Amino acid sequence: MLKPYLFVEKTPQMGKGVYTKERIPANTVIEISPVIVMKKEDKEHLDKTLLHDYIFLWGKLQDKCCMALGLIPMYNHSYKSNCEYFMDFEDDTIMIETVRVIEKGEELTINYNGDPNDGARVWFDVK
Repeated sequence: MLKPYLFVEKTPQMGKGVYTKERIPANTVIEISPVIVMKKEDKEHLDKTLLHDYIFLWGKLQDKCCMALGLIPMYNHSYKSNCEYFMDFEDDTIMIETVRVIEKGEELTINYNGDPNDGARVWFDVK
């Protein structure tokens, strides 16, 4: 499930990102996408490639990784994110939900730490 008003566009600092053509209310599910689950050994190989920046740790013990499909890999990180993500380990999906009203034309972001309020440093420089 992917809302039709979402689109990918170039960003000033982060390459590309996900934006909206419409105003979105708070607490709106905007995407549910399947993931491809991989073993821990696969993550060790992926960490040596560009895909390192697009995979998620996966499983209750975070002993696997996954590649999300849909627009999930295109949401940029923000410590003041306007969306959050939820992992469903039984259905092998990731869901994106807004945490506040998002205005038309605004970029949608997630906190890569998993919690929209988590200020722990991520593995890359944030501008």
